[in-house]
Amino acid sequence: MLDSILEGVIALTLIAGGAFAFIGSLGLTHLKDFYMRLHGPSKTTTLGVGCTLIGSLIYFSLREGPVIQELLITVFAFITAPVSSHMLAKSALHHKLKPDPRTRGNPIELQSERPKHTLEEEPQGDSPLP
Repeated sequence: MLDSILEGVIALTLIAGGAFAFIGSLGLTHLKDFYMRLHGPSKTTTLGVGCTLIGSLIYFSLREGPVIQELLITVFAFITAPVSSHMLAKSALHHKLKPDPRTRGNPIELQSERPKHTLEEEPQGDSPLP
């Protein structure tokens, strides 16, 4: 009885992992701009790989005893995928990669530079103060 329940849990995690990975891949190909495309791999595909690895962990733990490799791979994937996506987004902001015009919101990094002073605030004389 316990084996059939665990096989159902394994099947559920593998199906969920495949579904998350598929949805993340669709998001990567169908979203409008670079910033939106980062959400596919960083969120849903990470969950897909995590579910698949947890299913593998349960299966091989039942067959061969405790297995630590899948657990370490899962933790590593959950830590590194969002960090790498964050670094890609920061790099895109640094290079001022423009978002799709239909996207709502405008990050501060992409707003045009304003002059330091307006005419009314223009410093007078030789003062070193701004």
